[in-house]
Amino acid sequence: MLSTVNLTQRYGKRVLFDKINMTMDVGKRYGLIGANGAGKSTFMKILAGELEPSDGEVQLQPGLKLGMLSQNQYAFEDFTLTDAVLYGNKKLYDAQKEKEKLYMEGDFESDEVNNRLGELEMICADEDPTYESDVKIEKLLQSLGFPVEQHGELMSSLTGGDKFKILLAQVLFLKPDVLLLDEPTNNLDMETISWLENELKRHEGTLMVISHDRHFLNGVVTHILDLDFQNIREFTGNYDEWYIAANLIAKQAETDRSKALKEKEELESFIKRFSANASKAKQATSRQKQLDKLDVQAIKLSSRRDPSIMFKPHRDIGNEILDAQNLSKSYDGETVFENLSFKVNAGDKIALIGGNGVGKTTLLKILMEEIQPDTGHMKWGQTITYSYFPQNTTDLVVGDEELPQWIQGFDVKWHIDDIRKTLGRMLFSGEEQKKKIDACSGGEKHRVMLSKMMMDAANFLVMDEPDNHLDLEAIVALGEALHNYKGGVICVSHDRELIDAFANRIIQINEDGSIIDFEGDYESFVEQHGK
Repeated sequence: MLSTVNLTQRYGKRVLFDKINMTMDVGKRYGLIGANGAGKSTFMKILAGELEPSDGEVQLQPGLKLGMLSQNQYAFEDFTLTDAVLYGNKKLYDAQKEKEKLYMEGDFESDEVNNRLGELEMICADEDPTYESDVKIEKLLQSLGFPVEQHGELMSSLTGGDKFKILLAQVLFLKPDVLLLDEPTNNLDMETISWLENELKRHEGTLMVISHDRHFLNGVVTHILDLDFQNIREFTGNYDEWYIAANLIAKQAETDRSKALKEKEELESFIKRFSANASKAKQATSRQKQLDKLDVQAIKLSSRRDPSIMFKPHRDIGNEILDAQNLSKSYDGETVFENLSFKVNAGDKIALIGGNGVGKTTLLKILMEEIQPDTGHMKWGQTITYSYFPQNTTDLVVGDEELPQWIQGFDVKWHIDDIRKTLGRMLFSGEEQKKKIDACSGGEKHRVMLSKMMMDAANFLVMDEPDNHLDLEAIVALGEALHNYKGGVICVSHDRELIDAFANRIIQINEDGSIIDFEGDYESFVEQHGK
């Protein structure tokens, strides 16, 4: 269905992948994984024809449709929501719009106009044989949380997250034979992610998806494509099954490598001791040949590195932590939430969940005293020091300083060596620490902010979608760090694996502004209240 032949991509001396030969089969759903910077998005863009490879080619079976999730949220500002989705099938969109224009302005006495209308009708029939495109678009938009009365509004009226949903609807509407999705769960709430999982499991063609949501990958994919060491290895199964297999392979490789290193040391020692001895020269020459054949470098472990995240509070947390009473907030006459009350107790690690737009970020900003509630009040305990990871971290981590200097700007008393060690824990090596903040990617900026939070040594963490832009290894490390943390936590996340890792209390803000305050883990919450 879709194949690559000796596909290679390099940028200067850096090679992302080299001579990739693979075939994606119909009915299979592939999860493309790899460390940040390995080239996953580049590989997918080459498959979609958006980038030219350095060498090799992509072969798509003739007559098949290929669709890729667009990342340009602002490409359709003057389109209605309905038209933006219809544009997913460009051929149908163009035919419908030309047909509408001819019916409005055309000269029906003209044979040319009538012949053209006939041609356009044939195109519409080929692309939409059941004439249900309007109904399909309406259902897609409603499933993504857009009521019917909003479908005629312009894309420019939407927030960035909602624009992304429209782009997702756009590529799903096409129903391509080969569907390529790069981070489709970004900006989606849990309910919508669950809907998307079900949609993709019904996809009849070939699917490739890049995602840092482990639960989503486990629910959707049938095969894993692991991009590592400039090559792609295929595994049958979902992410967890790959993880088990990959760890077994890694342990075996480590054993083989240790054995080979020991043999190498023994051979080198023998050659060094006896090469100058004439009576032993023959043996030494033989050992040298053995040593030349011993390729330790060929026994590769994974190139992935796991960050070491550790939050250590500088003082114990007291019994009085946070008390929020009757908080209300409205914007432009629209109520976000009303009379919201809760109290945080010692030992609480809270996952704050709910659909997009219900006010999760607004609540955190009130708790951080960045904005004031319309009514109500909140109070932190005397012993509490908090550290905050805001939703717009990528926009806030800016400047022309190098990484250590940017972090030290928050507290000049922090020793530069301690900052460097913390950055090292977040996988910034010596040279990488000299990078300018403004040159960092979204994922790197999130790792810098987590480094700063480790330096804070606070006893309460407030985090708004910290897992965005992080790779799977970093999200797992973050979950373990929050689980082991001795302080309190309030964290907004749509990543169910992350929530499962740390949360012992769930607060859900509902569409009507009310809350469900549940003592227990997320799995128990779902059993009692549903998704």
